[in-house]
Amino acid sequence: MANIGPKYKQICHELKSAIDSGAYIAGYRLPSEHEMVQSYGASRVTVSRALRELQVEGYVERRAGSGTYVLITSAKQHTFGLLIPELGQTEIFEPICQGMAAAQQAQNHVLLWGKSLAGSETTYEDAKEVCSRLIGSRVSGVFFAPLESNPHKDAINSAIATMLTDARIPIVLLDRDIFDYPKRSRFDVVGIDNRRAGFVVTQHLIDAGARRVAFIGRPHLAPSCVGRSNGYRDAVTNTSVEMGPPFVEQLDPSDIVTVRSVLERYRPDGIVCSNDRTAALLMRSLAELGVSIPQQVRLVAFDDVKYASVVSVPLTTIRQPCDQLGAAAIYTMLQRIESPDAPSRDVLVDFQLVVRKSCGSQIS
Repeated sequence: MANIGPKYKQICHELKSAIDSGAYIAGYRLPSEHEMVQSYGASRVTVSRALRELQVEGYVERRAGSGTYVLITSAKQHTFGLLIPELGQTEIFEPICQGMAAAQQAQNHVLLWGKSLAGSETTYEDAKEVCSRLIGSRVSGVFFAPLESNPHKDAINSAIATMLTDARIPIVLLDRDIFDYPKRSRFDVVGIDNRRAGFVVTQHLIDAGARRVAFIGRPHLAPSCVGRSNGYRDAVTNTSVEMGPPFVEQLDPSDIVTVRSVLERYRPDGIVCSNDRTAALLMRSLAELGVSIPQQVRLVAFDDVKYASVVSVPLTTIRQPCDQLGAAAIYTMLQRIESPDAPSRDVLVDFQLVVRKSCGSQIS
């Protein structure tokens, strides 16, 4: 028997090896605890602890009065934690999580929804509590969407990553890294190419006739939105037509006074919003200011999940393929568990520009 620590760990390791190799197939009844006590030369308590470990990890099912049965063979069942700030309010992540649950690779695994962090109000103590719960649940990995719109987001995101890493729990980041470009964490990131998406949607505004194009996001932009703003700058500064200078502003889009100030200072005829939620709030402010869309200002955004088709003026936006993102996240996590020392990767799923009335061009 391999010498890999305490006796119960050795028993657990040997039984897992037998199950993974197919020696014990699904539905097979393992020897009784009494028989294992004899064959392994261990106490009843030690054998029972080894079987509990196998049960927690999804290898076996213990049936009262009947025995212990193998659940799976070569495919180990994992429990994955979901650490998604403002779940239910941040529109992109619920459908991504649904895509995870529907992914073929997830059929043998369990997704554990952790307590949702409160976004802009999250503190280090909140983060520590959530991480402690996930660690205590002995999850095999955590899907983490880093905090945004929080003045302390960088420190809190780094603290969460450190706590999980110290517990030897793999992390796959959703939508964005924990650092702004050009910094890069050592974790896998699953999302779209946000810089290219920013370029594509801005170029669409330019092709539609906009010449003074601004980029507006809420304060404390997530790295994904920073990438979109960089793509916006690329499009404005590299086009062959004469354009107004790039203008990037972080503001509360529902603040009428601030929005009016931006309109007066820059006089945009086109606005790229950091996401659909920002665009929906900005539309309301523009309506209160008597600014018509798209006649006076053309508007575009990103996500196409919750707001885009139901706002007062249907929104031209970059559609994120949430089902594909969810499936890619599961696949990436399983690969990370299989190869923990492999280099970190950006796993990019392609996006689609969806044209609606807000940009003022012909609907495709």
